[in-house]
Amino acid sequence: MNKDLFTVVGHPLPKIDAWAKVTGETRYADDLVLPRMAYGKLVRSAHAHATIRAIDTTRARALPGVYAVITGHDLPRVKFGILPVSQDEEALCTEKVRMVGDAVAAVAAVDEETAEAAGRLIEVEYEPLPALMSIQESLAHPEVRIHEYGDGPNVHKNVALQFGDVDQAFGASHLVREDVFYFEGNTHLPMEQHAAVAHFGPDGKLTLWSSTQTPHYVHRLLTKILDLPGAHIRVIAAPVGGGFGGKLDPFAHEIAACKLSQLTGRPVKIACTREEVFYIHRGRHPVLMWLKTGFTRDGDITGSHIRTWLDGGSYGSYGVASTFYTGVINPVTYKIPVYKFEGARVFTNKPPCGPKRGHGTPQPRFALECQLDKAAEQLGLDPADLRTRILQEPFTKTANHLTVTTIGLGECIDKVVAASGWRDKRARFGAAAATPKPLWQPRKRKGIGLAGSAYMTGAGTAIYWNSMPHSGVIVRADRSGGVSILCGATDIGQGSDSILAYLPAEVLGIEPKDVHVHPADTSLTPVDLGSYSSRVTLMCGVAAIQAATRLRTAIGRAVAARLAVAPDRVVFRERKVGVPDDWDRAVPFAQAVELGEAMHGVLAFPGSYAPPRRAGKYKGGG
Repeated sequence: MNKDLFTVVGHPLPKIDAWAKVTGETRYADDLVLPRMAYGKLVRSAHAHATIRAIDTTRARALPGVYAVITGHDLPRVKFGILPVSQDEEALCTEKVRMVGDAVAAVAAVDEETAEAAGRLIEVEYEPLPALMSIQESLAHPEVRIHEYGDGPNVHKNVALQFGDVDQAFGASHLVREDVFYFEGNTHLPMEQHAAVAHFGPDGKLTLWSSTQTPHYVHRLLTKILDLPGAHIRVIAAPVGGGFGGKLDPFAHEIAACKLSQLTGRPVKIACTREEVFYIHRGRHPVLMWLKTGFTRDGDITGSHIRTWLDGGSYGSYGVASTFYTGVINPVTYKIPVYKFEGARVFTNKPPCGPKRGHGTPQPRFALECQLDKAAEQLGLDPADLRTRILQEPFTKTANHLTVTTIGLGECIDKVVAASGWRDKRARFGAAAATPKPLWQPRKRKGIGLAGSAYMTGAGTAIYWNSMPHSGVIVRADRSGGVSILCGATDIGQGSDSILAYLPAEVLGIEPKDVHVHPADTSLTPVDLGSYSSRVTLMCGVAAIQAATRLRTAIGRAVAARLAVAPDRVVFRERKVGVPDDWDRAVPFAQAVELGEAMHGVLAFPGSYAPPRRAGKYKGGG
């Protein structure tokens, strides 16, 4: 990118929220305090799998300082989930718990201590059921059903895709490797724990502040669970202290806070403890993987067959998408002419897994990269040379019909090999490892490795299917020369609010400090599908450029009329608007806004973006 073409984009600039964050001025959801606010706590199961026989809340309700106690029977008996195909969760379980940490009741009280004490007084009668704690256990015991739906006993989703005859490809191979790998799961662990504040006002309308990555989806869910019109619900995304995919789903604490506020007439805050975050985390799936790959003598891949088994935990979450992603991305990085993928997501009695960074792609990438190293050793090839040889070509279609446009991985590998001293270090480390040493002499081993990767960016398919834009932005100019950005995306620490300030500033020739980015608010900001899959810069950014360009056109026409020049001669720079060869007559941006408003009325323009449909006809390519 030529930085000389831009005054804002491509230049080092501070994040617009940096000062507030480093000085402690940012107010996260747990920092919110409203008048008459009550504090809520969830009562969670200590059983991994059990039937709920009875819940007695009598003693809890009698405790001084308790405002309300609810169970799942106080909510509409409607199940929910982030994906339309996996509506399997209850905010508060009514008949069965499926993991340690499942919520069964909620309390609102004068303070957190009283709410916790009341929670301890709630008596739940359980009938324990066998707990299935691994992929192997769940598949071996189909008679113990965690859910009554799915593609098989304890199988949430089965996927089977085949592109060509892999057996024929293996038969023509010089080397065929079969390997089994296991990728242990992990969690996001953002610094900020999940929290929500709900206020059911006297006008019968609900406002929820939440540390969420998807305020629009939370809004849609609340209309379903609380049986309220969407126009009576407002969801405001509080600043998010780290997300990484862990705050994408709608959660029980959000729903419980809303219901408790409705019952008490008070604002209710529920802030999860660190332990509770581990229960609801939606972290990376543990995955068992079997890979069979054929190679020519020179290292070209002839065919690949991969099987994956995902430990999905107790609920669906984004698991259907994760299952596809454990297989469909492998042919994007490397040329795999013949490909077969079989995947299964298995329910277990553990916290549900979901869309942690990469959303199912890091696990099979780890397996394939390990296998490539083993194959390179057998073929007598340098691992870096093997990878550059089999890299996918730009502007091609993969075996599973995904479109690859530009790809710069080969250049990256070349630069890494040169800058790291790859070949020299491999030779030295290998020789040192092969040199015998006395058993009593400590041996320090050194190594160097290299791996390639690819994953999806932009999320071409909406979570609920529709033909509407995925992102919307409104850019509004005011008479002081300021510009406001209204966008439904949330900044989860990745700097998207700053991007949404930089892009219109570039278009309008002003500075980022002149731009105010409003927080996502379902009553004020246009719909955005959420901050996930690295989509905000692409989708919201394009929408912001579109809206800012429309604003520039309107202002430009007004200034052109004042200067008696053609509109296409007008430029925006240095907080002024004018023509380059008569810049002394350029008007300040604030005055240009006044001229624009006099000509056009209120200067507020929308922009929207929906991604082009480039995926193939097979599922998982969206």
